Amino acid sequence: MMHLLTSPEAWAALLTLTSLEIVLGIDNVIFLSVIVSRIPENQAHRARQIGLALALIFRIILLSLLVWLIGLTAPVFSFSGYGSSWRDLILIGGGLFLIAKATHEIHGEVEADDGEGDENSPRNAFFWVIVQIVIIDIVFSLDSIITAIGMAQDIEIMIAAVVIACLIMYISSGPVSRFVAEHPTTKMLALAFLVLIGVALVADGFQFHIPRGYIYFAIAFSAAVEFFNVLAKRNRRKTGKPSV
Repeated sequence: MMHLLTSPEAWAALLTLTSLEIVLGIDNVIFLSVIVSRIPENQAHRARQIGLALALIFRIILLSLLVWLIGLTAPVFSFSGYGSSWRDLILIGGGLFLIAKATHEIHGEVEADDGEGDENSPRNAFFWVIVQIVIIDIVFSLDSIITAIGMAQDIEIMIAAVVIACLIMYISSGPVSRFVAEHPTTKMLALAFLVLIGVALVADGFQFHIPRGYIYFAIAFSAAVEFFNVLAKRNRRKTGKPSV
């Protein structure tokens, strides 16, 4: 442990891996912000805490099972020369889940569906939110830890990077969730991001890698445009000018 604290290579690996884990955690934060927006604020806060705690737990457990995890990338069956591993199947399933969930939420927003019904009572709604968070945490944790394995050799560095990234996710999740809840157009944009991320996960599962730089640039550019749109609306409201 001491040689890691005094090694420049170890600190460089920690910095690089932490940055990557934070970037990968953006997907998790966006999903959490959208999924908790339909439950009361006190439940939403607790759901975010549970979701991010589970994200950290899943990542540490997966790091502790490195040998088994590496085996997930080995093909389990082949079809017409195409080999598919458990990791591929999990990514495909998680991507399809994200696409289906985001599409359902978009439909609910467009149709102004308030989610009435017995299955959407506060207790049931909170339960289903947690179930969905668990499912997507497993998918994002798998992708995150496989990246960690490829970037670093020491498990201490991997765990430190994951813990730091999860702490930053926890700090940012509250403000992001409140912003999404207060601005309906931002929520629709976040749902569109989830569809995009889901497509990328499915593509990865079929071994067709879409460079994440393209996806995160699209997210950053769209978020910047939406930020200026929200700022313009706020300024028009202050001056009493009608919104365009």
